[in-house]
Amino acid sequence: MYIFCAVTALLLVGCNPKTPTELAKEDTLKVEFSLPKKLKEVSGITLSQDQKTIWAIEDQGNKNVVYGLDRQGKMVTDVLVENAENNDWEEITKDNKGNIYIGDFGNNDNSRQNLGILKIDLKDASQKTTKVIQTTRFHYEGQTEFPPKKSNWLYDCEAFVEMNGNFYLFTKNRSKGFDGTFLVFQIPNQEGDFEAKLIGRLKLNGKYTDAAITSASINSKQDQIVLLSHKNIHVLTGFTQNDFSTTKIQKIPLNHNSQKEAVVFLDDKTLLIADEKDKTIGGNVYKFSF
Repeated sequence: MYIFCAVTALLLVGCNPKTPTELAKEDTLKVEFSLPKKLKEVSGITLSQDQKTIWAIEDQGNKNVVYGLDRQGKMVTDVLVENAENNDWEEITKDNKGNIYIGDFGNNDNSRQNLGILKIDLKDASQKTTKVIQTTRFHYEGQTEFPPKKSNWLYDCEAFVEMNGNFYLFTKNRSKGFDGTFLVFQIPNQEGDFEAKLIGRLKLNGKYTDAAITSASINSKQDQIVLLSHKNIHVLTGFTQNDFSTTKIQKIPLNHNSQKEAVVFLDDKTLLIADEKDKTIGGNVYKFSF
């Protein structure tokens, strides 16, 4: 009888799936490499199409340069973007053909009216210069004041992806009385000046470091989008191309607090995450499996 009960208990434990929190505690954030000292304020990373190069950018106050790192973290090139200024580059991403885009849409005070997405002619790590070959300018649907009241500071952005010929922007809430609300906007991947269409108003749980969005990445199947915050990743599923209102969100704690600013899918179950260098922590690229 006792043997039967023990075996039954073991079977029940084996059939009981682990929660995201339990998995995250097992898969602690692992340092892949430290960033070069030259990159103190990394704001976005993406992978080249052959996955041999990690492209990185820095935000406002830094050069109009895209930095190329090998997979061990060694800087192999710095590519000057000749015909663009770094107003506030907050994110870099690519489409499924390998085209590279820079999000020049940092908007801490919610007052900018020169927001844009820059497509650059960046093919490989042998380049020393590149040029913007497409500029997608935009303004947000619903924003009529620059800035609006501080209770409605929902128009900063540090996160976007490209999917099926459109850009999807996930805003960073800087409102007084922060409650985790963020907006999802859609913009066509084209040259021109557009109104960004509001296609979702969603909410993340927690305080600012838990729920203020700093980066995004989409998987190869384009059915999962990961949003990054300082303490967590948030996995979005159930969205459609023109509607994010019914999106399901799964929060996965990283059990690690730093100024994380960049995330990219290495494969559909593995992420690379980068944080800014502080006095005592950060300045690394981490690998995280989920």
